[in-house]
Amino acid sequence: MPEPSADAVVGPVNYTVRRLESATWNEFADLVERNNGIYGGCWCAGNHTEYQRGISDPRTLKEQLVRDGRAHAALVFDREGRAQGWCQYGAAHELDLKHSREYRKDPPPSAKWRIACIFVDKRHRGEGIARIALAGALGEIAVRGGGLVEAISETTTGRQAQSRFLFSGTVELFETLGFSRVRQVGKHAWIVSRMVDSILT
Repeated sequence: MPEPSADAVVGPVNYTVRRLESATWNEFADLVERNNGIYGGCWCAGNHTEYQRGISDPRTLKEQLVRDGRAHAALVFDREGRAQGWCQYGAAHELDLKHSREYRKDPPPSAKWRIACIFVDKRHRGEGIARIALAGALGEIAVRGGGLVEAISETTTGRQAQSRFLFSGTVELFETLGFSRVRQVGKHAWIVSRMVDSILT
């Protein structure tokens, strides 16, 4: 199935997927501020390898990385031009994953890319935005050369999971876009991965 790339119009209500960059920073910041900084003010910065707990200011670091072209995400915009969700992705050396200690005990085949965070505005959940954001990130990865993509996510089938545990999406969501389970690294957490073909011309 083709993945939407930057500036593609997707979904039943014409959501637009654009990449996070200097030109879209203000819209990203507005989304974060509307949601109280995300999970206590993390600004989706804690996954970056440059982040130092207790030292780094998440907002400042995130903006610096975005403006330097070292932070990547697919942003989902509504018809009014407001960002309503995102999927953070990056090269494997740029992003840490949760459950990293268990991951390192038996690491899977080396991935080129990682998906580390998926977030949707709390007023727009249940509209398919997370899936659009993930598909948009995969589209961006394809135009950047493709390769093996990995994430660590949580299963939700048969249980009610709290949203704070689902900041990297759900295993079931990843599976709808072609990811397969690799290895369990927590009670409900799995490494998932898939190969993305390059669409470089």
